[in-house]
Amino acid sequence: MRVLVTVASRHGATREMGQEVAATLRAAGHEVDEVEPDEVEHVDPYDAVVMGSAAYVGRLALGLRDLVDRQAGQLRQRPTWLFWSGPVGDPPVPATVPDDVTEIARTTGARDVAVFPGRLDRAGLNISERALVALTRADTGDFRDLEEVRTWAQGVAAALRTIPQDV
Repeated sequence: MRVLVTVASRHGATREMGQEVAATLRAAGHEVDEVEPDEVEHVDPYDAVVMGSAAYVGRLALGLRDLVDRQAGQLRQRPTWLFWSGPVGDPPVPATVPDDVTEIARTTGARDVAVFPGRLDRAGLNISERALVALTRADTGDFRDLEEVRTWAQGVAAALRTIPQDV
């Protein structure tokens, strides 16, 4: 199957998760294109879509939200998966799901939604982002578990094998 993996990532950590998803799907025999959400003109060339986004200030990234607004009808017509990253620390902060995750999953008909812990490097943040991090008292560090991401992607690959090619 031809699969689009599109990930909105401001500082690169979530993009690296998307790269793991894409590599796992390729290893399972799928043709995978990795395209930034802002650069996706149409999803109709794809048999399936995996979308990912970092969460910022309780919302998914604008680029992903815009893609869903532009392509909602096409996304609903093909198998779609959604993952997001953002919680950091132990216990993870924030502990709540961004408001728009449920709406995007419903709008696209996402077959599964996964959340993965993220990475927070204060040195790479601008002044506004540092102020927000200070308010939430989030821990600095890389809390990602890329093996967990690969395991989830293997589940996506297994689900793709059960879908007829004429989606």
